[in-house]
Amino acid sequence: MELAKPWSDLNGYIEARRKEALFEAELAREFLRQGLTRNAAGKAYQAWKATIAVLAAKKLDYLSSVYRGVKRIKNKRVGMAERLVAYMPSTRLREVARLLAEAYGIEVFLATELALSLHEYQFNGPDKELVLSRYKSDDEAARDVELLLKYVEKFLGA
Repeated sequence: MELAKPWSDLNGYIEARRKEALFEAELAREFLRQGLTRNAAGKAYQAWKATIAVLAAKKLDYLSSVYRGVKRIKNKRVGMAERLVAYMPSTRLREVARLLAEAYGIEVFLATELALSLHEYQFNGPDKELVLSRYKSDDEAARDVELLLKYVEKFLGA
């Protein structure tokens, strides 16, 4: 099954990404229960990334005024905003979240910062000296995973 694209079925895309976010959030919770904090951080990050894609898709008209232009994808002309929403690259999360904060409130931006910190932790683990990670311990990261999952639920109405 192929994920619906925002340029061909916006509502289908929104629903698919919503389900993805909720599924990733549930996996994050299960990993936390099993003590797999770094895995939970990765799943929480993926849940938030899908949540941002949902919020961005709902504000596609606004994002189209910011991200102008078109790109050809498989012989189809696709708007830059639609392409961004479809792929939602990690490198653009912060930028998109800042724009979405105008519509959804500053919590979208702050939760994105939290997600990016957890993404970093997923790869580097805890660091008591706070050089390689923003987290001194797995417990500290686990608390932020739980907090990020609350934001996923809040913004998806779950």
